[in-house]
Amino acid sequence: MTLNTPIDMHLHLREGKMLRDVLPHTTNQFAAAVIMPNLIPPVDNRERLERYRKEILENSSDFTPLMNLFMREYTEEELLDLADDIFAIKLYPAGITTNSEGGVKSIENIYPVLEIMQELNIPLSVHGETNGFVLDREREFGAVYKKLAKDFPKLKIIMEHVGTADLLGLLDEYENLYATVTLHHLLLTLDEVAGGMLNPHYFCKPIIKTPQDRLKIQEFVKKGHKKVMFGSDSAPHTIKNKLKGAAGVFSAPVILPALAEFFEDDVETFQKFISDNARENFNLNVPEREIEIVEEEWTAPYMVGEVKPMFAGRKFRYKVL
Repeated sequence: MTLNTPIDMHLHLREGKMLRDVLPHTTNQFAAAVIMPNLIPPVDNRERLERYRKEILENSSDFTPLMNLFMREYTEEELLDLADDIFAIKLYPAGITTNSEGGVKSIENIYPVLEIMQELNIPLSVHGETNGFVLDREREFGAVYKKLAKDFPKLKIIMEHVGTADLLGLLDEYENLYATVTLHHLLLTLDEVAGGMLNPHYFCKPIIKTPQDRLKIQEFVKKGHKKVMFGSDSAPHTIKNKLKGAAGVFSAPVILPALAEFFEDDVETFQKFISDNARENFNLNVPEREIEIVEEEWTAPYMVGEVKPMFAGRKFRYKVL
């Protein structure tokens, strides 16, 4: 099968050696990716943005990084200067996930920023979790999504890495809400994380949930819902840091082989999920690139540098050329 211009709408690359190790696994499969900004220090100003984009471009070819900024209380002057160089601004609730300690403590504090973003047509990307019980955090955040959607009706809001089925109904309720779905929330349940021996490599935020959640997410994706887009949230951590409890699943090496099995012969819906929906929803101007997938047995790598990938060592029926 041939995919036209696959886009990963949610990607973590880190910096330095880690970036150099993991980036080829994305550029081999995707024409572009939306790059997350929760580094130390965060990507929240022009100098940091340009330096990070330069590092990505120096270590890739035929690939477009779509840059995100880390949410803070930006001035109108700052956003006017940055608007043409970013895809979106990412809202992290303070302390809710990796490197989010400097995130948003009160949604109301950033309302002036959201007003400017709405005027400038800059999308808002959201890690939507409260500080409640871990399995309820996404569902509880649904009230925040509703309020934001109502208060800023012209602001395009992306509910990132949806793992709770309750949120999917909001897509048809609010015109300006969109969603990304990861490979791990699409294919796994909490059993793979903690049903047997604890698997720290599948621990992520938001946590992978129930078979019922997985089934509803799969149904939405297989229907080709136009507001649902693929965003891997591929998040590499060294084994040392994973054993300390770092949240994130490194799925980059296995994405298209795994999705090819999931969609089987439905290439049309696969194409919508992996590219067309994102391009149409956000008018993305990404240079076109075809990715070939062949039916040939392929084994996922056991390690990539110091990182253990999702499905390490598993055999797939499809391979990316």
